[in-house]
Amino acid sequence: MSPPLQTAYLARHGETAWSRSGRHTGRTDVPLTADGDAEARRLGERLRPLDIARVLTSPLRRAARTCELAGFGANAEVDADLVEWDYGDYEGLRSADIRRERPGWQLFRDGCPGGESASDVAVRADRVIARVREGADSVLVFSSGHLLRVLGARWLGLPATAGQYFLLATASLSALGYEHDGAEPVLRFWNDTGAPGRAS
Repeated sequence: MSPPLQTAYLARHGETAWSRSGRHTGRTDVPLTADGDAEARRLGERLRPLDIARVLTSPLRRAARTCELAGFGANAEVDADLVEWDYGDYEGLRSADIRRERPGWQLFRDGCPGGESASDVAVRADRVIARVREGADSVLVFSSGHLLRVLGARWLGLPATAGQYFLLATASLSALGYEHDGAEPVLRFWNDTGAPGRAS
């Protein structure tokens, strides 16, 4: 068996009109805004010094475009498991809109009618983690906020519902890794919008 990789870097896509307004954006393929393009380029500047052996991206254009503008599009592998949470009937709605009809609703606990539950998303996140852990080199993953939050929780062996505590800004960078000679998965840093390794 290969030793565990050094680091798995997680990059959330840049701003879209829907992320700016707080609308749940699952499978709707919205583009980046001009500010989102600029965020993606700045993300690329932060990523450039890192030693990245493999790049995976969601097929949705907000993630794929962020990957491209960050300078990794040419070598990226498209991974369908990296698409965002399917919000079903709640696609395009804000949490406040949903709670007017369903008081107390919480995405990670309750999921979405006509869409996915946290455990559904965890199945996909676990497959991504298994592929990432196949090698010993660092991997860079471009995707969307809620999928990455579940992926972070599952990396640590936590239930997918724990992703509710892992907030992510657009174009943020996070890193997952190991300590104790690879025996224990850890969170190296999370939701960094500045230089890698420094919390912001």
